[in-house]
Amino acid sequence: MVSSSAPNVQDLVTDTWVKASWDEFLAFANSPNYEKGRFYYHKGYMRIEMAAVGPRHGHHNSIVSYIILLYATIENIPIVVFTNTSFRKAGLDEFQPDLAFCIGSELNIPPETNSPVDLNEYNPPTLAVEIGASTISDDLGRKRLLYERSGVGEYWVVDANLRDAIAFSISQGRSGEIHESLVLPGLEIALVKEALQRSQTEDDGAITRWLLQRFSKS
Repeated sequence: MVSSSAPNVQDLVTDTWVKASWDEFLAFANSPNYEKGRFYYHKGYMRIEMAAVGPRHGHHNSIVSYIILLYATIENIPIVVFTNTSFRKAGLDEFQPDLAFCIGSELNIPPETNSPVDLNEYNPPTLAVEIGASTISDDLGRKRLLYERSGVGEYWVVDANLRDAIAFSISQGRSGEIHESLVLPGLEIALVKEALQRSQTEDDGAITRWLLQRFSKS
């Protein structure tokens, strides 16, 4: 659903895309009414996500994060993770993924402030991850287009309901599905899926021990 005009602060419909100018988007982003929201802007439309996030979403977020960090640590790949951080290209785009990673030897790390990362000054994240349940169709749709345009190198979508993951490599503004990460060479997406499935019956320590065994055999 996309509305034809931007509502005022009092009657904004959240968790859907609504038409808005960049200045209107900033007014909402700076409003205390939405200080707990997650913000997206793409091609004249904004989305503010206010839906409650439960333990399934939070747990999957944690699992994906430590899979990536553990693999990067073992493979000696420089990496920095950002959770629920906004990235902004003023006047054009904004996105706030569940997880974002800067990866590689030439990291351009933004300073530790409470302002959105300025993409006119800093590189977009190498890898962005969205954890979705009710948002999964949007994660695979308009958000995917947003990440293509923003220059993110790789984009993962995790379906919290199905405990599944799909990964896309992005190049020259286009994305295509991949089964092994290109920004974390050797990390198979099937392993991410299996870890999510194991979380139904195993605690995080057991999953981590399993991951260590798998990574040591790589």
